[in-house]
Amino acid sequence: MNILYWIIFGAIVGWLASIVTHNNRRNGLIKNIIVGLIGSVIGGWIASLIGGGGIQIFTLEGFIFSILGSVVLLVVVNAVRRR
Repeated sequence: MNILYWIIFGAIVGWLASIVTHNNRRNGLIKNIIVGLIGSVIGGWIASLIGGGGIQIFTLEGFIFSILGSVVLLVVVNAVRRR
C-alpha cells in the first residue's frame, strides 16, 4: 500500500511543479509521477543543506520541499532541452 501512496504523492507534486514551470501541457501522468518522485529526493537534499534534516515526506514541510525539488528539476531539464 505504501507504493500507492508514493505514486499518488509523486503525481500530485509533479503536476503542481509542472504548472509552476508551465510544462503542464507536455507532461503526462507517468512523467509527473517520475518528476515528483525525483523532485522529492532533490527537495530532501536541499532541505538537508539548509539544516532541515529528517524531513518526512507526508508532512507540509516535506510537501513544500518536494515541490521545490521538482521545480528545480524541471527548470534544469528545460534549460538543457533548450540548448
